[in-house]
Amino acid sequence: MRTSLFAILASLPVFSFAQSAADENLVQYVRPIIGTQRMGHVYPGATVPFGMVQLSPDTDTIPYEMNGKYNPDVYKYCAGYQYDDKTIVGFSHTHFSGTGHSDLGDFLIMPTVGELQLNPGVADKPRSGFRSAFSHATEVAEADYYKVKLEDYNVLAELTTSARVGMHQYTFPATEQAHIILDLMSGIYNYEDKNVWTFVRVENDTLVTGWRQTNGWGRTRTEYFALSFSKPFVQYGGRNYSRKQVYRGFWGKFDQNHNFPDIAGRQIRMYFDFHTKEGEQIKLKMALSSVSTEGALLNLRTEVPGWDFQRVKQEGQAWWNRELGKARIEAGKDEKENFYTSLYHAFINPTVYMDVDGSYRGLDQVNHKAEGFTNYTTFSLWDTHRALHPLFNILEPARNADMVRSMLVHYDQSTQHMLPIWSHYANENWCMSGYHSVSVVADAIVKGNAPFDANKALDACIATSQHRDFMGLGAYIDKGYVPAEGSGTSVSNTLEYAYDDWSIAQAAEKLGRRDVYAAYMKRSENYKNVWDASIGYMRPRMADGSFKKEFDVLSTNDQGFIEGNAWNYSLYVPHDPAALIAMMGGKQRFVRHLDSLFTMELPDKFFAETEDITRDGIIGNYVHGNEPSHHVAYLYNWTDQPWKTQERVRMIMKKQYRNAPDGLGGNDDCGQMSAWYIFSALGFYPVAPGSDQYALGSPAVNGAVLHLENGKELVIEAQGQSEKNVYVKKVVLNGQPLNRRFITHQEILAGGKLVFYMSEKH
Repeated sequence: MRTSLFAILASLPVFSFAQSAADENLVQYVRPIIGTQRMGHVYPGATVPFGMVQLSPDTDTIPYEMNGKYNPDVYKYCAGYQYDDKTIVGFSHTHFSGTGHSDLGDFLIMPTVGELQLNPGVADKPRSGFRSAFSHATEVAEADYYKVKLEDYNVLAELTTSARVGMHQYTFPATEQAHIILDLMSGIYNYEDKNVWTFVRVENDTLVTGWRQTNGWGRTRTEYFALSFSKPFVQYGGRNYSRKQVYRGFWGKFDQNHNFPDIAGRQIRMYFDFHTKEGEQIKLKMALSSVSTEGALLNLRTEVPGWDFQRVKQEGQAWWNRELGKARIEAGKDEKENFYTSLYHAFINPTVYMDVDGSYRGLDQVNHKAEGFTNYTTFSLWDTHRALHPLFNILEPARNADMVRSMLVHYDQSTQHMLPIWSHYANENWCMSGYHSVSVVADAIVKGNAPFDANKALDACIATSQHRDFMGLGAYIDKGYVPAEGSGTSVSNTLEYAYDDWSIAQAAEKLGRRDVYAAYMKRSENYKNVWDASIGYMRPRMADGSFKKEFDVLSTNDQGFIEGNAWNYSLYVPHDPAALIAMMGGKQRFVRHLDSLFTMELPDKFFAETEDITRDGIIGNYVHGNEPSHHVAYLYNWTDQPWKTQERVRMIMKKQYRNAPDGLGGNDDCGQMSAWYIFSALGFYPVAPGSDQYALGSPAVNGAVLHLENGKELVIEAQGQSEKNVYVKKVVLNGQPLNRRFITHQEILAGGKLVFYMSEKH
């Protein structure tokens, strides 16, 4: 019956756009430049979906440390690029997308002309080094393609990638002084001691291999490379900028700075010289591996065996078109550009982390081989558990299952026997709070996307949640909350642990493990232990049970919360909104509180000491630029005024997402900000991952077709949708009124037709 009903619905003429749009090139709507100015922290360069290489320009060399202290200016360069900068230092091969802390920036390449300079110089004196001025007028940023004119050298730079290979194409003027610099010192969030060791081997006059190990956010991160040139270089050299070593052996017998093929040290820059004709193109291929230079060469020869730049670009953009085509929307050009740029940003991370033969470096610093799955890294789980991984469970379920498998091998290799907190490149960096990998695992289990040993996965979740020496977890287990003594984030830790515990309970219920379900449902109520009924807010609690005396509900600094204040975090009970509403005085009082959150004014002084929260991402006192509030607009659905969810969601989309370089109100955080937009534009959102329900909102598209991996299609139609018609009169699913405020995961996967009837009045 369901199949025949869908056949009838699919044949209706209302969605004729689906047929005409089936072959539409969606890459044309991707604008990687959105979010590169100010707070978005995304990069404009080239990458394929979930690619291991992110080849992008870096616009400055701001150090992480100055005079022994943290340099706050470095925060702007989490992705290596800031739109307002006037110079480009070079093009490096690894970048995070939208993070609020950083690493990477490996293996920077810079083409130059004229007198050789091996120092990048400084921004206010660009000719003091090898950096070059550039203009946005000559800059082109597309999915898997970037182009810019390096004005000081009259060199046109073009970039594209495969999954594991970055390809460069440089068009030179006529000169006998053409250089390509390989900067092995450069990095993002860099400092003098970040490079542990570097090795370079010049194999012949077109092939160079090597590796670099760095310290920092990833304290034992090792990357190998193989660099191939389309034209032999006429000579080469390098310089070791390392501080004087106590002992260097007997390598001083050689001139290691000129045409010497075996270079090692901490701080190395190389150069390769060419003679070029007017308009001559020199192409480079840089392949990466976490395992060996042999692995990098295998990746290079497998993925990009030839020198056809246009073919690599076309294949990468075709790949993007297939991925973007999983959600085809009907909307105006601006809306399409916002939507598909968001989908593009959502499909960048996590990133593939293995060679073409499945080999990868594990958390135990031993080489492994992924058998039967693709291994991934770059898990920003405090952010992405909220909406990104739930989005993958709809549009990328097989990939999400492999991401869970990757978390499970992380667990197996961990000396702490914990699932990842925030991990990248065979390193756990322990950033942020909670143990939100359990949310991702539980969401996959509950939604039936668990082609792995689900009981073993649940055991890993339980073990992670019982690690007593992790961020006050022992006290949380004993007392039911994290005490304020010794923890500046005691309240947010408690609230996030409680939600994570609830998600463990949901997975346990799905698997029939009733004892685990009962224990973790009890733990999931621990949010009540930091609720101060006398003031109506969550509040830090001392070890003796008393509440902290000095407390300001508006401040984000030293009040018990991470990247938020009591107003926002007091609403963080996504797993039990009904209980939260009752605790806050009932539906009417709760609505007034939510209304105040969106309409009050938060003076700058209350977030002046935090770099993660700025005016860009704030509406009233609602902080959309940071993730803990992402579910808040949907909480009106648990009151008698669900129309306010519809109103607020559309308002947030309009104010926080714009088709402009500064069009993101906060860090995109590996796709979480973008995933919020995608869900909200389609008309529903996962308030509590681990549940099979998605709260309904107000679609901002006229219609959409979701092409699901199971072969089904969900057609979404928003009749009468417009900028004014933000309210939903009724919702109909497969011809039947949906008399509730949510849709289930199984209803989405079953396909069919979901119709929103929109109105100007609520």
